[in-house]
Amino acid sequence: MTEPPFPQGSLDGAVEALRRDLIAPGGPQISTMRNYRFAILPYRPQEELRLRQLIKRLTDELRDNGWGVLPISLQKLLLDRIRATGEANIRSVIDREKRLHAKDPDRALEHLRGKIAPHVEGPDGLAADVARLIAAFAEEHPAGADRTLVLLGRAGALYPFFRSSALLKQIDGKTLNIPVVLLYPGERKETTALSFMGELAADRDYRPRIYP
Repeated sequence: MTEPPFPQGSLDGAVEALRRDLIAPGGPQISTMRNYRFAILPYRPQEELRLRQLIKRLTDELRDNGWGVLPISLQKLLLDRIRATGEANIRSVIDREKRLHAKDPDRALEHLRGKIAPHVEGPDGLAADVARLIAAFAEEHPAGADRTLVLLGRAGALYPFFRSSALLKQIDGKTLNIPVVLLYPGERKETTALSFMGELAADRDYRPRIYP
């Protein structure tokens, strides 16, 4: 029998490993590449609340020691984009999705995918919003890249429209070398393979370190 992807206590251990690497002498060591400071912390979707507790504890500790920490909710970014399209457009999309779902749920999902994808995908999608927030935060909190952290969370709310590997590629070079950690709800299938929410096919297109 193979071991489960997430043995008991692994989330606590992963967050602690991340903490040690962030506060390492000489600056954050979350990546073997000095100019590529990205990491991914996978967790079981059902452990969302536990993750939030652990991340809050880590965030409070870092801030107490003079760090600047920027949590970014991917869910909020998407909802803000959708709301900006206007109430009439939102109601139209919802009504059409309901009509399609009554006839063919798969077609209804594809309809939603077509409407949501432009807000999520590509350099002008969520990646642009993330890069903008990081730049503004860095300007307001000039503590330096070695004492600043960005946490990308609430990714589960974007299921099944989200591919995190694409997002990280699109913000590469736009983070001012600030460490960025993606909190990833899903399963680790192999050394560098992750399955979003444990439902989508495993994506192996990852360069960042995956914790622990």
